[in-house]
Amino acid sequence: MCLNKVIEQLTQALGEENVLTEKEELAAYSFDATADIPKVVPQVVVTPTSTQQVQEVVKIAAKYKMPLYTRGSGTNLSGGTIPLNQGIVMVMVKMNKILEIDAENLTATVQPGVIIQDLNDAVAEYGLIYPPDPGTVATATMGGSVAECSGGLRGLKYGVTKHYVMGLEVVLANGKVMRCGGKTVKNVTAYDMVKLFVGSEGTLGVITEIIVKLIPAPETRKSALAVFRSLDDAAKAITGIIANKVIPATLEIMDNVTIRTVENYARVGLPTDAEAVLLIEVDGIPEVVEKEAEVVARVCRENNGELKLAETAEERDEIWQARRAALPALAQVSPTTVLEDATVPRSKIPDMLKALRHIAEKYQLTIGTFGHAGDGNLHPTILTDENNAEEMKRVHKAVDEIFEVALSLGGTLSGEHGIGIAKQKYLEKEFGEAGIEALKAIKKALDPENILNPGKILKF
Repeated sequence: MCLNKVIEQLTQALGEENVLTEKEELAAYSFDATADIPKVVPQVVVTPTSTQQVQEVVKIAAKYKMPLYTRGSGTNLSGGTIPLNQGIVMVMVKMNKILEIDAENLTATVQPGVIIQDLNDAVAEYGLIYPPDPGTVATATMGGSVAECSGGLRGLKYGVTKHYVMGLEVVLANGKVMRCGGKTVKNVTAYDMVKLFVGSEGTLGVITEIIVKLIPAPETRKSALAVFRSLDDAAKAITGIIANKVIPATLEIMDNVTIRTVENYARVGLPTDAEAVLLIEVDGIPEVVEKEAEVVARVCRENNGELKLAETAEERDEIWQARRAALPALAQVSPTTVLEDATVPRSKIPDMLKALRHIAEKYQLTIGTFGHAGDGNLHPTILTDENNAEEMKRVHKAVDEIFEVALSLGGTLSGEHGIGIAKQKYLEKEFGEAGIEALKAIKKALDPENILNPGKILKF
């Protein structure tokens, strides 16, 4: 390996300040937010500041056939940014400019290192929002969010990241720059390359510029906490709300394990004896919000739920503070938190919840389940210790069974976290042999030397 030559050329292209080689610096990029996956220290880390510098890095990686792993803040939950084969880690956080807010066309153009919340803060003065709202909205970057096609709490009504990306600038594996999509509302020219790159997890190209769709901020909203003594009743309320033609902006669930853990962690007044709670928010124009809130209340009560409407902004904040505390609360219970991303059709939520309860009992594990129940995207979270080899065997069996059940119910491996390393072994069960061949053909066409984020999504 001609590592010294690679570092020398990277330094010439980017400057010493954008090339990291010290042991301590490299170690910081050996992991991401995913538990129970290997940590691998890269050989060099670079922090480009322009598309031209990204091109130079890609060309150097291609010249020496060196693996290149692109990452943002590293908040992903599928091992997508782990440098499995060492090589170069390219961190995009210095390309963090909001290039344009076009209020007339309802678009924003950003560099990949922009933090999602920073974009929302910037467009708020125009009365607009960028709807994708992952739990890590305050730290996750736009580029990482696009690469992973992240979702979030508003996914039920507003969809996920791919529904808002209109155009991209991408550096290909050969170092050339291509642009696809744009600001036009309609764009059906040739293959949908924008959609191809969104969710490709850095395996097909390096995203260097993003045009996203913005929408008007809702005029008003109402939030509520519904308490259920039965998990079945909570599940029936979820499907009942949708069946009554109300699509809340957010419809979240927490089971008893999560409720007790969050209350112990955040002290927000959750009912620790409840089997489940739903956290619901409807938004839009006042007349519609009022009508939809009445429907939500009626459906919850018909399913034996006790409903508490937030009357003030402070009460609303308490409800969402509880939801956002779910993962950190669960994470502080045990050394290792295995957070999964199984997603099923809404009508199958009761079956999935029952299956998760059965799997927890079968493998003698503590599984707290919370998530975006309205769109069927559940986050069964296993509380464990990766140093306990015997328990980890049971954890792996439980995870296998969780995804077997999700697929058998007509679901999918991921609603918002992607495949990365963590769910790679299940991919053929969803895509089939022919589907895997098609995916590999796309990868080989765009990255024939397998330089870009090798070892993710697909194995070669």
